[in-house]
Amino acid sequence: MLSRLDNPVNYRIRLGDSAVPANELLEQKITLRFNGQINCIHCGRSTRKSFNQGYCYPCFQRLAQCDSCIIHPQKCHFDQGSCREPEWGEEFCMQDHIVYLANSSSVKVGITRATQVPTRWIDQGAIQALAIVRVRSRLQSGMLEVMFKQHVSDKTNWRVMLKSQVEPIDMLAEKERLLEKCAEELEELKEKFGFFAISVLNGIEPVSIRYPVVEVPEKISSFNFDKEAEIEGVLMGIKGQYLIFDTGVINLRRFSGYNIELLN
Repeated sequence: MLSRLDNPVNYRIRLGDSAVPANELLEQKITLRFNGQINCIHCGRSTRKSFNQGYCYPCFQRLAQCDSCIIHPQKCHFDQGSCREPEWGEEFCMQDHIVYLANSSSVKVGITRATQVPTRWIDQGAIQALAIVRVRSRLQSGMLEVMFKQHVSDKTNWRVMLKSQVEPIDMLAEKERLLEKCAEELEELKEKFGFFAISVLNGIEPVSIRYPVVEVPEKISSFNFDKEAEIEGVLMGIKGQYLIFDTGVINLRRFSGYNIELLN
């Protein structure tokens, strides 16, 4: 899904070459139908199975964006000359990243490219987010994330996030608590990478995010196009990358590359 920070977040569902305004579908009965065709989101070839949320197996094996260091950025090996695609790594990993705090199911630490703020926060269903440190590379952001997650989670409980049972927190106080606990380690990283490579961000206020959600089912069941080709129900909300129906929920990002038809 495509999203734009608004009040509430404005969503569009990408279907092939078109994008359907999703907020307008709230409280309407809609059907999503999978026709059995899956195409790799990188090369476009037909594939019987999707890997890593949308890739065919050859692309999954070959592309730098599918390497394990994308999940574990502290293991980035670009500087060792072993990146699968150095040009891709130069464009996407060797650029400014933001280390942030987000309140989705509880407070968590995360990282994203500076150009992906606030999209990354919306994708995670955060109701609050705060950029706390800016760094020069993905490796550096990963090392800071590892440091911070000794004191705060780096995971989101998607069921809690969807049920909107999350209480607002004092994000600025949480930032100061973490910086204080990690002050010594932070200074060591500044010495390692250079003072200007790691910048604590000051004077920035937390971002509050509201989602187009009318109601959430009391019991949340998850739809899966690999098990059922057609799902339908009244669309009651959109949060993160989830469509929330009166009959269950579906994470559309998980099914990137699936050929889906929307009927209403």
